[in-house]
Amino acid sequence: MQTHSRTGADTSRFDLTGRTAIVTGASRGIGLAAAHAIAAAGGNVVVTSRRQESADAAAAEIGGNAIGFAAHAADEDEARCCIDVALERFGSVDILVNNAATNPAYGPVCDQDYARFAKTFEVNLWAPILWTSVATRAWMGEHGGVVVNTASIGGMGFEANLGVYNASKAALIHLTKQLALELSPQVRVNAVAPGVVRTKLAEALWKEQEDQLNSATALSRIGEPDDVGSAIAFLVSDAASWVTGETFVIDGGQRLGDAGLFRTAGAINV
Repeated sequence: MQTHSRTGADTSRFDLTGRTAIVTGASRGIGLAAAHAIAAAGGNVVVTSRRQESADAAAAEIGGNAIGFAAHAADEDEARCCIDVALERFGSVDILVNNAATNPAYGPVCDQDYARFAKTFEVNLWAPILWTSVATRAWMGEHGGVVVNTASIGGMGFEANLGVYNASKAALIHLTKQLALELSPQVRVNAVAPGVVRTKLAEALWKEQEDQLNSATALSRIGEPDDVGSAIAFLVSDAASWVTGETFVIDGGQRLGDAGLFRTAGAINV
């Protein structure tokens, strides 16, 4: 276990040089942004995607010490192989970002079948358990490490047509706290909970209504993948060394409610 001195505004605490991260589902969107941010801080990065060509393209875009690896998030053999490759290539697995997600179960909960339910929970909940377990046994349990799970503000409330997806993210938020206790003090475990972000997965939530979302959001825009990627890079750094079991909401104020109602009320006279 590393110890950390109090050094004030020590920017070196954000430095990830010499550390290795695996980011699942990193060929685009939040996963790719997180991989970019970790690499920019000096880290080695293994990016996964279901297709090798997509993983390789992401690694080439990131540059530096980034490699691509084809792995289905819920495939145990592929998870083990990926972690073995990371250890062989870089010598450690210090950071795990469980980002891969899916949502085939769009619509009312009672309209879903078991196959769509099972796929949602397999990728969104079981895969983070699987990768965290393998990484802990292979490296982190002995040497220490950091895990970040990509959850969602949907896991903190209720939305039409997203009941199964949001239930999987609510469970992931709970799981984050459970793992933070079970793996302490060697491994820190946190989550990020993005609001509506400009990603392919969330496209149905913003593509036809971006203007309305912007006007209703306190910071007047939907999120960009980099907004979340930068937060993940912070959580895996020593700057967050006393943070574990937490869920970092990154939503531009979307959970606060309709900001447009406050703007139309006019400015406060002082």
